Amino acid sequence: MPVVVVESPAKAKTINKYLGSNYTVLASYGHVRDLPPKDGSVDTENDFEMKWEVGADSRKHMKAIADALKDDNELILATDPDREGEAISWHLQEALTKRRSIKKDTPVSRVTFNAITKTAVLEAMANPRQVDMPLVEAYLARRALDYLVGFNLSPVLWRKLPGAKSAGRVQSVCLRLIVEREMDIEAFNPQEYWSVRALLTTPRGQEFEARLTVLGGDKLDKFSLANITAAELAVQAVASRDLMVKSVEAKPASRNPSAPFMTSTLQQEASRKFGMGARQTMNAAQRLYEAGYITYMRTDGIDMAPEAVIEARAEIDKRYGAMYVPDSPRVYKNKAKNAQEAHECIRPTEMGRDAASLKVTEADQRKLYDLIWKRTLACQMASARMERTTVDIGSNDGQVVLRTTGQVVLFDGFMRVYEEGRDDVVQDDDDKRLPQIMQGEAAKFANSSLTAQFDKAAKDGTKTTQSGDLRSNGSALLSQNESVLSLQHHTAPPPRYTEATLVKKMEELGIGRPSTYASVITTIQEREYVRKDKNRLHPEDKGRIVTIFLLNFFRQYVGYNFTADLENQLDEVSAGNGDYKALLRTFWRDFSAAIAETSELRISEVLDVLDDALAPQLYPPREDGTDPRICPKCGAGQLHLKSSRTGGFVGCGNYPECNYTRPISGEGAEGYERVLGEDDGDEIHLKSGRFGPYVQRGEPTPENKKPPRSSLPKQNKDYLPGWGPNEVTLEQAVTLLTLPREIGQHPEGGAVASNLGRFGPYIMHQLPDEEKPVYVNLKNTLDVFEVGMNHAMEMLAEKRANPGRGRRTAAKALKELGEHPDGGGAVNIMDGKYGPYIKWEKVNATLPKDVEPKDVTMDMAVQLIAEKAGKKPAKKKAAPKKKPAAKKKPAAKKKAPAKKAAAKE
Repeated sequence: MPVVVVESPAKAKTINKYLGSNYTVLASYGHVRDLPPKDGSVDTENDFEMKWEVGADSRKHMKAIADALKDDNELILATDPDREGEAISWHLQEALTKRRSIKKDTPVSRVTFNAITKTAVLEAMANPRQVDMPLVEAYLARRALDYLVGFNLSPVLWRKLPGAKSAGRVQSVCLRLIVEREMDIEAFNPQEYWSVRALLTTPRGQEFEARLTVLGGDKLDKFSLANITAAELAVQAVASRDLMVKSVEAKPASRNPSAPFMTSTLQQEASRKFGMGARQTMNAAQRLYEAGYITYMRTDGIDMAPEAVIEARAEIDKRYGAMYVPDSPRVYKNKAKNAQEAHECIRPTEMGRDAASLKVTEADQRKLYDLIWKRTLACQMASARMERTTVDIGSNDGQVVLRTTGQVVLFDGFMRVYEEGRDDVVQDDDDKRLPQIMQGEAAKFANSSLTAQFDKAAKDGTKTTQSGDLRSNGSALLSQNESVLSLQHHTAPPPRYTEATLVKKMEELGIGRPSTYASVITTIQEREYVRKDKNRLHPEDKGRIVTIFLLNFFRQYVGYNFTADLENQLDEVSAGNGDYKALLRTFWRDFSAAIAETSELRISEVLDVLDDALAPQLYPPREDGTDPRICPKCGAGQLHLKSSRTGGFVGCGNYPECNYTRPISGEGAEGYERVLGEDDGDEIHLKSGRFGPYVQRGEPTPENKKPPRSSLPKQNKDYLPGWGPNEVTLEQAVTLLTLPREIGQHPEGGAVASNLGRFGPYIMHQLPDEEKPVYVNLKNTLDVFEVGMNHAMEMLAEKRANPGRGRRTAAKALKELGEHPDGGGAVNIMDGKYGPYIKWEKVNATLPKDVEPKDVTMDMAVQLIAEKAGKKPAKKKAAPKKKPAAKKKPAAKKKAPAKKAAAKE
């Protein structure tokens, strides 16, 4: 009975259904070995020998596999069909051989399947092979490179930039993209331009809108109407002329469906349509794959298996009719440079199974499956047919021409099922439907005005000029002129990246691979280099500093071309055309020299370089023309970049005489030190500190070295509405500075007070005979200002009567997710002292800052539990130290004094 090993228990359960009782199917629970996080794991002095270690959490799984091999002397490695899957199989074979579970006569084979279906699994079992060593060598090279960069570059960051957490081969390049986009936005100078539109009517009374394209006989480009004067003249030129339809041109057009999903396009579309992050998307896809619903989800391939194409065409015919099936199947060619990444596209394993018939409870899985199913059917459907119409309306003298466009869908084709989303949606005039317009007929100004557009423009902050503002010679002309409108526009800076557009950009540049996109984007957010706000990625100050440091001292290694070229070299290794040891030697020779050179620099030297490099962003010109480097507080000191545990800040060079500071994101940025006003003769400041924004009364003086201060209040890790750093008022700040607030005197002695602490709002009181105060947590933050004496007394009495109640009583779950897929009990979201967390068995996993309890799915919870559980055993490594006592027993038998010596030690 052969032993089959896969990565996860869910996958093992599905495969076991197909293989039956003739096989023992076990899970390795992911990677079983890794490089220990210590110096020398990759020995650069010994031809890059790598020292692997079985993880503490993997030992029990390895033992289960080894025990099974005692009874069944055949091993089949059935891990995922990509580089990581091949690496897991290699690690399993190596580790089991090392512990002698694999003997000389043990048959070991490798099988792969792109979908977990009965047909695919049985076909794979009938066609075994050996572990693909070129693919393993590509993995070894990547793992060694990631270790060498991370383990050698991260300590340089720690020493030179306090607060920096890590650097990575792909991670740092990804961060550079986000930081440089932010710098482009800050450096952007908007350019003004105007457009002119008119609301016209046909002789049949049907209204339509047209835009001015020709003025004075010249074709207008985007910036032809550069200011309000030109716009007013253009409005007057249109409003003063009679217009007629010069031409009507209708052209047939067609739209073809998008290719089926690969990893990057699935992540992009899930982000556009559902706002799902890359990791969230991959977690849901992983579950669908392991349940046998979709093909493998980490791929650069867009081709479909012939049998899948046939099945898709049959399903289209069945559901929508023969007219939606094209004459011949659509063929999509892979664009992946690396054939090893080019598995089949991501598609359903059964085309007839739509989302409604799916046996899943998780909303993320259902939504994602529906997306994949619709995209797969659409990619084999007929093209949509449309008619696009262009109408030109002009004056008889040829001085003015307006144009309107529209389209009509004649046959919806694939659009009946699916349309691809857009990243940054721009209103397209072609999308509208036009009324019947005939060449040669008059086009009169509509009696109604462009009021709706005028109102919308006003809401958007767009300036408009109506012709009625320019002409006032009669009510009839005024009525016509209200139908001509000019709008002011400004060019917009490039948009910040979403996770979808960032993945797209990484793919375009050749940075990273399908298996790394999600983890890289997640890492830079967890390191607090980047934050996600309204689905857009914003660099934090810490991320800016790290990026500028790397660009100045390790520019080659965060270069887009260098990173992409290195990926191509690794692809050559995986194809069997390159020597991974030679690749590592070349890389290490130059990289180690750069590390050694930078290690000699003092922090002050590094900060001077960064200060100069960031000068345009740190010290932009001031409106009053004064030197932007002069301290605005003391008026004498020069501003300089300084380092801190939070990443860096700008401070006055006259410290400690002047203690002016502000974030590196510039004057007026969020958290920027400013004076909110005066209260009782003291200036009330808003400042930015190590733990975030806070308010402070006055400045430190020799007599008062620690003036009153208070952090801005939060609820569940977010600022209370109206209390954020950009919203807090003088009155709110003064209220905060009254804390701790005395609620009243307790009848048995001592004051009852409320305050905001590190872990939230609370009340406290100490009786004369009590050794220490009694604290009671408040549920809502603002209760510190409102809780009355009666309620405070009740809470204190209850706490004294039940001092351990908070720890002994079972807390109520904020959200119940159901049973864990692997068993072991329910998964719940609890409200803890430090914020919401996920609880399963003995594992407590804190929720990320940007995730609300109501948004957590079972997939997300399982992932966070797995990550938390994987970290725990590392802390228990000290336990095995008890074993050496057994080795000293023989010495104790021979010689009693030796035993005493051992005891003494």
